[in-house]
Amino acid sequence: MKKFLITAITVIGFTFTGLAQTKAVLTATIKTPNALCENCKKRIEGYVKPYDGVLEITVNYRKAETRVKYITDRINIEEIKAYIANCGYDADDVPAAEDAYKRLPKSCKKFDDGGGHPKPKPVPAAPAGGQG
Repeated sequence: MKKFLITAITVIGFTFTGLAQTKAVLTATIKTPNALCENCKKRIEGYVKPYDGVLEITVNYRKAETRVKYITDRINIEEIKAYIANCGYDADDVPAAEDAYKRLPKSCKKFDDGGGHPKPKPVPAAPAGGQG
């Protein structure tokens, strides 16, 4: 009976120790307005995924956004935005690194720079005076 009790206490101790070490995992959505094709998707995902703490990264080029799941003790959202910018793409409020953007193929550059991405559609103005 004494061996059973010691074994049970040991198992419970290891269980609690294992649970105490779970890391906080967050999922964030980053606006990537100039990532608008399959090549952009592959480039960003391939560049950011290997970094320590990045669990998943998915670029949705139709919505111009990137979802990233990461471990908060190893990496933070600002570092991830910086990696995307270093890859040549805007990431929320972090502009693309100029030298990396220049190295992008012409098809992945912004319309204003002679690139192949479509010209952004103008945002319609809100009607004045509310509903009527």
